[in-house]
Amino acid sequence: MINAPTIGTNYQFVDEEFAKKFAAEQRIGGLAAVFVLLALFISGLGIFGMASFVAEQRTKEIGIRKVLGATVLQLWRFLSKEFIWLVSLSFLIAMPLAFYAMHHWLQQYPYHAGIPWWIFAGTGGGVLLVVLLTVSWQSVRAAMVNPVKSLRAD
Repeated sequence: MINAPTIGTNYQFVDEEFAKKFAAEQRIGGLAAVFVLLALFISGLGIFGMASFVAEQRTKEIGIRKVLGATVLQLWRFLSKEFIWLVSLSFLIAMPLAFYAMHHWLQQYPYHAGIPWWIFAGTGGGVLLVVLLTVSWQSVRAAMVNPVKSLRAD
């Protein structure tokens, strides 16, 4: 007669072990996504407010430029130039800091991936696109106003 072992077999599924191991990382990733969306919304409101303020402050200047023959595209370029400069400068400051933080975070794992350049290029392009869309709304609206009304305003 064969004696059966008294100790049971302990089996584990690999996907469950990885889920346990990376549960904290997934939780942090979910929280980060929520806070990123919140930060984007607040930043968009701030940019919208700043674009409104700039367009309001330059109402007479926009009116004079329109009287002198400026097109809507030229006025849009004129009002968007400052925002493009600020976004580009902030991107050049934030990119090395983000690369360093991501590289340092990935080093804690035994098998880690590299950080491709297109991640930063896509992020910068996306931020610039959101800023231009936000500023464009106010720029085109200010450029479409009748120059007589803008020059007569106090």
